[in-house]
Amino acid sequence: MLTETDVLEYSSHAHMLVAEIIPHRSTDKDVRMATYISPLAYVDPRAQLGENVFVGPFCLIGPNVTIGVDTRLESHVTVIGWATIGERNRFCQNCVIGGEPQDKGYVEGAPTQVIIGDDNHFREGVTVNRGAMKEDGITRIDHRNLLMSNAHVAHNCHVYSDTMLVNGVLLGGHVHVHDKAIISGNSAVHHFSSVGTLAFVGGCSKVVVDVPPYMIYDGNDEAGVRTLNLVGMQRAGVNASTIALIKRAYKLLIREHKPLDEVRVLLADECDGVIPMELGTLFSFLDYQRQGKNGRGREVVRAHVPAIALPEVRSKAA
Repeated sequence: MLTETDVLEYSSHAHMLVAEIIPHRSTDKDVRMATYISPLAYVDPRAQLGENVFVGPFCLIGPNVTIGVDTRLESHVTVIGWATIGERNRFCQNCVIGGEPQDKGYVEGAPTQVIIGDDNHFREGVTVNRGAMKEDGITRIDHRNLLMSNAHVAHNCHVYSDTMLVNGVLLGGHVHVHDKAIISGNSAVHHFSSVGTLAFVGGCSKVVVDVPPYMIYDGNDEAGVRTLNLVGMQRAGVNASTIALIKRAYKLLIREHKPLDEVRVLLADECDGVIPMELGTLFSFLDYQRQGKNGRGREVVRAHVPAIALPEVRSKAA
């Protein structure tokens, strides 16, 4: 429990940070963009905070953290480890960003990283672990993503841009979620799986294989691709002729189980050799999937995930 003396010490330290650590820059009209740190928050003096950052009460920011301009930490937010956060992100109550990976091979204190882009929204209780000492040692979340309450992003995941992880979604280690994919509530994604561009995963699904782009995947004991995500493609502005080609590909590949190479040649002939970008994305995804095993293309990575040469960092954790 905080005593009055503790509060005064936190207050003094916070004001010192605002005055000495955070650079204030003036516009032509001499309007200062002040960073606010609650007197009940703790920000390590070595952390780097940009302009107009808001740090609410009972937040904790560690020494190896960089936070970009206009980012907001509402309250009870913890950012630790080697974490780089871009601009205009919002973290709601009880988020924990940059915690150690839940991986037995991790050596305590190893400076693996989490890197977050711009304009993401993290709702209450979201956890994002930094990378394990595998692949490049980095967990990545790109831009304009919405992670709803209690979603979990494990080590070495890559969440691309404009995705949505609904309440309680669990991503195992090394999962990739591609642009504009949606994973519905309480779904769990097996490590090394990929969810393709504009894919939609239904609620409470068990995802143990790659979900192809533009498809709807649903189910638990008998999970699988159910149909095309037509609404998602239309909302994303995919033109009607391309949607028609993807429908053909879906029918041939998923319903009739035609070989991928045969379907690629057939549809290339139908569009005079000019394959639309979206159809090319589908073919490339399926090509990569079949290089792996157990329905997961990224299993090729699992076969060689040695301990990485750790990246250089600007300081060591105290």
